[in-house]
Amino acid sequence: MTKVRGGVAAGAREREQAVAAEAGAKPKSTFREYAEALAVAFVLALFIRTFIVQAFKIPSGSMLPTLQIGDHILVNKFRYGIRLPLLGERVVKFADPRRGDIIVFVYPVDPHKDFIKRVIGEPGDTVEIRHKQIYVNDQKIDDPYGHFVDGPGDQSRLMPRDNYGPVTVPPDKVFVMGDNRDRSYDSRFWGFVPLDDVKGKAFVIYWSWDGEDRWVRWERIGGLIH
Repeated sequence: MTKVRGGVAAGAREREQAVAAEAGAKPKSTFREYAEALAVAFVLALFIRTFIVQAFKIPSGSMLPTLQIGDHILVNKFRYGIRLPLLGERVVKFADPRRGDIIVFVYPVDPHKDFIKRVIGEPGDTVEIRHKQIYVNDQKIDDPYGHFVDGPGDQSRLMPRDNYGPVTVPPDKVFVMGDNRDRSYDSRFWGFVPLDDVKGKAFVIYWSWDGEDRWVRWERIGGLIH
């Protein structure tokens, strides 16, 4: 019985010491709590923006009518793999862009700019344009997204806009074009896009507005990008 009482007494003293130590600890200040919360939020947002999803704004009409000037879109950066921004290369590969994907990439002529276009040719494909009609591997492709301001025109002779190639897409690169075929500055003029420079695949419009017309385009918000 004496041993039991001694054990109980020792346990009581330990609890008393723990309570005293807890009471003596200084509580975190409100400023510190807010600072820690903001730091965690910043790191989380930076991680998401770098590796998972990033927002972009459409500044030009090269992708009309699919994407309008003033559309704000989200790009899935995880779709094709993990790309280290400082090294500028993809270190983990999940998939490659496929024909028809709308991708955001580093503009090959000026690495400080990002472009958005549709993939037309994959590595190894032979791409040719004859009077505005696209041929891949000598087969005319179905092109439901192509928009022509000047009309399709079988007699179009402008080069390289209306007549181009044939060219073979090198390994680890893609050939891209804007949907607004007559008003797009794309692979026809400056060449191929390295796969390491592809930032991700556009997938949704989260905001859209036109300050010169009717401001918010409610009907476009939430629309999936194809």
